[in-house]
Amino acid sequence: MRDILFLSARPEVEAVGPEYESVRRATGLDAGRLEHLRLDVETLDTLDPLAFAGVIVGGSPYNVTTAPEHKHPVQRRVEDDLARLAERALAADHPVLFTCYGIGVLTRVLGGTVGTLFGEEAAAVGIALTDEGRADPLAGVLPERFDAFVGHKEATSRLPDDAVLLAGSTGCPVQIYRVGANVYATQFHPEVTATDFIARARVYRHHGYFPAHELDAFIGRVQAASVTEPQRLLHRFVELADARDAA
Repeated sequence: MRDILFLSARPEVEAVGPEYESVRRATGLDAGRLEHLRLDVETLDTLDPLAFAGVIVGGSPYNVTTAPEHKHPVQRRVEDDLARLAERALAADHPVLFTCYGIGVLTRVLGGTVGTLFGEEAAAVGIALTDEGRADPLAGVLPERFDAFVGHKEATSRLPDDAVLLAGSTGCPVQIYRVGANVYATQFHPEVTATDFIARARVYRHHGYFPAHELDAFIGRVQAASVTEPQRLLHRFVELADARDAA
């Protein structure tokens, strides 16, 4: 059985290891099956992502809506790598799950629109599956309504023509979509527990996802939230990728 590849795009080294561990735990994989590539350090040209049973793309403080002249060279390279991954995955209908920042890259590749209208402050929010989501082999593992952790300054404001909307929230209409049979994207973070989200917030407290001086209040809200379901999405993604790989 082939490995799963996790691609991280965070330049903050103190957030990289914990994100990988969150993904590893949520997928149920041991470190021997979850390979990790840091796109901020290495280019995707160093390996073939489609040689893996599936690929999971993590989040990032980068925003695709940042004006090109204001993007750091590393961000431009990361986005180019992820765009090429998206194009190859779409052409082969290969299992890839883009999360948070990754959904913006995929949306643009598909000709959809990414904007700042539906950004959400870091918090737990209620998300509802669509009819298509309830019937979907990946999203359908989730309850019809569930809470998830979000924190993003941009979001898909116009769904790509080829995408199937699987879930949305009041503040962000596009939370999950699918393209083809095997390429997925989520706006929320499916990998984090409350403890993970708090640790990440400490790293990014000055990045504008919530008022930095309200960190203690933010921690209290996160600890009081009931976010129990989203990690099932990553476990199910691996199940589906493995089943396709074995067929």
